[in-house]
Amino acid sequence: MTQNKKVALVTGAATGIGRAAAVALADAGFDVVINYSRSEQAARETAGLAQAKGANTLLFQCDVSDDPSVRKMLTAVEREFGRLDALVNNAGTTTEVGPKDFEAMTAEEWDRVFAVNVRGMFQVTRAAVPLLKKAGGSIVNTASIVGLRPGPQPLPYAASKAAVVSLTKLLAYNLAPEIRVNAVAPGWMEGDWMVRMLKDKYQELMARRAKGTPLRRCATPEDVAEVMVNLLTSNRFVNGEVVVIDGGYAATT
Repeated sequence: MTQNKKVALVTGAATGIGRAAAVALADAGFDVVINYSRSEQAARETAGLAQAKGANTLLFQCDVSDDPSVRKMLTAVEREFGRLDALVNNAGTTTEVGPKDFEAMTAEEWDRVFAVNVRGMFQVTRAAVPLLKKAGGSIVNTASIVGLRPGPQPLPYAASKAAVVSLTKLLAYNLAPEIRVNAVAPGWMEGDWMVRMLKDKYQELMARRAKGTPLRRCATPEDVAEVMVNLLTSNRFVNGEVVVIDGGYAATT
């Protein structure tokens, strides 16, 4: 089918930034394709929240590191909506191996993180380009502050986010003028992701980071989603940029 309403695809949309982006795009008038890898129930909850904002939704289970599945997902988008105006490359993963535990990091674990965070982002973008070009669409990638400066994150995660920053700029150059490509780089963010990273020190360390942040709190998924929607729907001469979302912490420390 074809339609006049704009359509956005959000990868990794079951929880966190992905969920917030899907809901914010629905609130901005988009229909939303909700990609998830394993968390079907959470993805259905995201769909319900987007539908409450007036969006038609399509759920699609797909590991973005699996290129045949990615291509099937974009075929489903075209079949269901006939267009794609916005892509949020948010799907990501990490490892439990600490950044100083070099010997515990296996090649398989390193490659798994890069397969999702970097190659997966490229594969989704590649499959989406024909539809995005027709619509004059826009892309936003989820990077991280640890892709720009060192931080206490696992090595393959931080290195993969640095690769996302570089790939964002390369895509912005090579897909222009039809498609704009930008990225967001969240700092420490409230929610399940940092709970998994910081474990029992979550409350203490998040409070310390908030105290050292000029805006006196840490980021939320909704803060990130707000910037994503702005980059996708306005800021029309912004291309190849990485927007840090951390309340001024990185700029003042």
